[in-house]
Amino acid sequence: MEYRDKVLCVGYSDLVPGVMSEGCLKKLISRRRVERVKRGGGEGSCCLVVYGSLPEKYKTRFVAVVGDPEAILRESMMKEYVRTDAEARRFYEDYTYWLNGEERHLPDRLIEEYTVNASVVGELLRLSGERAALRRALGSGSAGNMWGAVQAQCERLRPVYGHTLPENLSRLKDKLNAFKRDGYGALVSGKVGNTSTRKITDEVARQLIALKRGRVPVLTDAQILDAFNAMASARGWKTLSLRGLTEWLYSAAVEPLWYDAVHGEQAARQRFGRKHRTALPTRRDSLWYGDGTKLNLYYRDEQGHVRTTQVYEVIDAMSEVLLGYHISDSEDYEAQYHAYRMAIQTSGHKPYEIVHDNQGGHKRLESDGLFGKLCHVHRTTQPYNGESKTIESVFGRFQQQVLHKDWRFTGQNVTARKASSRPNIEFIEANKDSLYTLDELKDAYAAARREWNSLPHPLQKEGGVGVSRLDLYEESVNEETPAVTAHDMVDMFWVFAKRMCTFTDQGIELTVKGRKYRYEVFSQPGVPDHAWRRQHTYERFVVAYDPYDMTSVRLYSRERDGSLRFVRVAEPYIVIHRAIQDQQAADAKFIRQEQAASLTERVERQVAAKAIEWDHGVAPEQHGLHTPRLKGVTAEVQREVERRTNRYRIDPEAFQLGRHTKAVSMEDWRLEEEPEAKPIDYRRVAEKL
Repeated sequence: MEYRDKVLCVGYSDLVPGVMSEGCLKKLISRRRVERVKRGGGEGSCCLVVYGSLPEKYKTRFVAVVGDPEAILRESMMKEYVRTDAEARRFYEDYTYWLNGEERHLPDRLIEEYTVNASVVGELLRLSGERAALRRALGSGSAGNMWGAVQAQCERLRPVYGHTLPENLSRLKDKLNAFKRDGYGALVSGKVGNTSTRKITDEVARQLIALKRGRVPVLTDAQILDAFNAMASARGWKTLSLRGLTEWLYSAAVEPLWYDAVHGEQAARQRFGRKHRTALPTRRDSLWYGDGTKLNLYYRDEQGHVRTTQVYEVIDAMSEVLLGYHISDSEDYEAQYHAYRMAIQTSGHKPYEIVHDNQGGHKRLESDGLFGKLCHVHRTTQPYNGESKTIESVFGRFQQQVLHKDWRFTGQNVTARKASSRPNIEFIEANKDSLYTLDELKDAYAAARREWNSLPHPLQKEGGVGVSRLDLYEESVNEETPAVTAHDMVDMFWVFAKRMCTFTDQGIELTVKGRKYRYEVFSQPGVPDHAWRRQHTYERFVVAYDPYDMTSVRLYSRERDGSLRFVRVAEPYIVIHRAIQDQQAADAKFIRQEQAASLTERVERQVAAKAIEWDHGVAPEQHGLHTPRLKGVTAEVQREVERRTNRYRIDPEAFQLGRHTKAVSMEDWRLEEEPEAKPIDYRRVAEKL
């Protein structure tokens, strides 16, 4: 086989007998179905036919028997004339250019083309150098003859190697000179990275993306094409076809620029964001997940309405055991608190790490310091990234494997596609009278959790038999998670109220989940501590309480440095009956006791205040004025106040000159002790009032 006038030809020996018989070849030539370029003759001369004129089945058979003729010739000629330039291949493989703001490498097709061209250029430069040296040595010949030989060699190598160097001698000279001057880069076409011939220029691209992102109105791809082509002529742009438009819009580099506007940013993040591959823990209590979800069972409320509710679950990531939960209509602080408390009681150990979402209840658990007491490390998951949380997978399989067996199953979330993941609404409507009550629902859910914990763990096998999640959990040991003591339970689960509370004349009020509780401080059982109240009424306190036991709270004052200082324990405020008919003996006794105590408090408050006035000369009496009398008290009480505030140290009559002189004349200057005043029985006075 060889090239004749740049046409690939194969000989008689290449075809007979492997590809076809001699008679078949002669018949094809005689019928002119195969083009013959040379007849066979003596002295080894061989018949040649054009390879391209052979019928397809013989071409296929030729490739199968002999091989690809172009590749065979190229390889043989390469061995004879040109050696592949390995340095050129490395250069073009590393060569990059910028297009549409992206750094790109050359495609393999161009790398191969430019490597061949560089190899042939090297051969041509070698040939031209040899001819120039010979011409100088002989002192004869012209440069034109030299370049003619170079051009002839270039064309002789073209069908063998398939290079793309210029056929025109002048352009070939320019290319060789540029190669000598600039190296391998001179062979890279100026069209590489050139955007002048593109239909979708940067300006066009921005317009198309804007049309795709537009929400007013929302256009289909066909409508985008019509809108763009309508404005293309006015702006001097090239029109597009629907196929070209869709191929460009849905290409990997362009789709992220409009996907969020069409399908939502979260969908775009899920589609284009990189995902981590993680390994689950190998020990119990290394990682706990806490999250709320819909409790996927219908129930019937007191009015007969069909409802659903929510559940907050805490799971162990290694074993998938459901450790603690709380059922309520909202995923709030209380639900999370009860779930974690149950998980601690079930486990008997503190977890090393807790992962949760960023719900408001979790923020309060963090601000109250509960997470810091529960575990070594706690962190939040990325919002709206359910596939990154093990607990979401557990919820899905728990629903599919356990809850779906109950005909009251609500189905999985709204994005579920399988029919089995959706509820049978008709059946539920026909049997709504047989739905669970809320209490029955809680019992059924507890049973479902026990079933889940007893099922084999999907990734743990022992002798081919599945090990239950609960057994796997209980058999595991984690030396980094300490056992929980009674002191730990108190330290962890006494909760601090979110806001400071004021101790008023009616005690201190605490609101927990919409329910109000009122407390006061007692000096002894059943006796309010009035001395303490005198010092702290209308002072603000931080209140700590146990949600499982609201019979007492602890009051703390907040220091300037932010630390807390324990003050007193407060107990429920005593409530008495307003109507005498409803009162009992203890109520009447308590009323009299508190009336007397209140009266004593008034007197003590007045005495302390008046003493300060007299000592500092600001008492109204010291300036010719009068202090108002106490209202609603007896004269006996008023006299007690006046006596204790030193008002009677001077006889009132001494302010009249005649009486004062008479008193002085009658004075015998004997020292007499002032008789001690008999203390007032405030209880008796209060009864009179």
